Amino acid sequence: MKKIKWGIMATGNIAHSFAKAMKAVDNAELYAVASRNIDKAKAFADEFDAEKYYGSYDELVKDSEIDVIYIATPMQSHYNDIKLCLNNGKNVLCEKTVTLNSKQFEECVSIARDKNLFLMEAMWMKFQPVFNKVHQWIRQDKIGDIKVIECNFFTLPKYDPENRIYSNKLGGGALLDLGVYPLSFATSFLGFDFKEINTNAFIGETNIDENSSYDLIYNNAYARLSSGFNIESQNPAFIIGTKGSIKLDNWFFQAQKAWIRNKNNDIVEEIHLPFDSNGYEYEIRHVNDCLNKGIKNSPIVPVEDTLKILNIMDFCRKQWNLVFEEE
Repeated sequence: MKKIKWGIMATGNIAHSFAKAMKAVDNAELYAVASRNIDKAKAFADEFDAEKYYGSYDELVKDSEIDVIYIATPMQSHYNDIKLCLNNGKNVLCEKTVTLNSKQFEECVSIARDKNLFLMEAMWMKFQPVFNKVHQWIRQDKIGDIKVIECNFFTLPKYDPENRIYSNKLGGGALLDLGVYPLSFATSFLGFDFKEINTNAFIGETNIDENSSYDLIYNNAYARLSSGFNIESQNPAFIIGTKGSIKLDNWFFQAQKAWIRNKNNDIVEEIHLPFDSNGYEYEIRHVNDCLNKGIKNSPIVPVEDTLKILNIMDFCRKQWNLVFEEE
């Protein structure tokens, strides 16, 4: 398998986590990094042994040696950053939420298809060992038919109206920053054939949703989902079926443990699958595999599913009359 040369766009916390994970992937090389601050780019390159560093994103996308670029920029700039990469012939893995709305992503998908390039949202949860083991349990009928999924993502950051998560201009709010996880989790098990969405939000003084809920009602099941910045929570996830239930450990989107309980609430099976590194390595391996096989649309996080999640988010924000400045 060809060693894939990666470029990283931006040098924030998540870019650091991604670069650390890359060290655990045999056929991945962090070749180049870019920041709008050349000193930050150099420091990042020195820390992670990248061969090249750049003080602008334009320089990064024009480097002919790069196979794929991981976009770790602030959310409101994803749309333009994706187009910059694609229009310069670069495959793209972009952090979630991938764009502010479905219309922006549809344009990006169209460009990727026209140029025969790979494009994927970085939903790292879907590549992790416990997540995939839980899917196996469901296929094996361990808990029967799914009736309820309960999945929340709450955190309690210090309130700062200048922070990107509280900024409308920067695409902040609980829905795009956190809610993408519960929505992706629930639909990965129940699909998108729901008949109703019940949604509510508390819109704060900076005109973003500080907490919000999005319940998906299916014919024979429902998903109770929510997220927010004003509750401290351990964030497990529950899948309840006709024969029993599954619990994914705290911080479900990076869980390394899960349990099956029967209808008497007895634990009948449990797993502990530690990460090889920090959990990002699995999606890196998947992207490398797709690129080496010439696959342009991930079978695990296809652009069609990402678009459906964005459509749900668009619907929710329309109900709340919440529009981002950058739209």
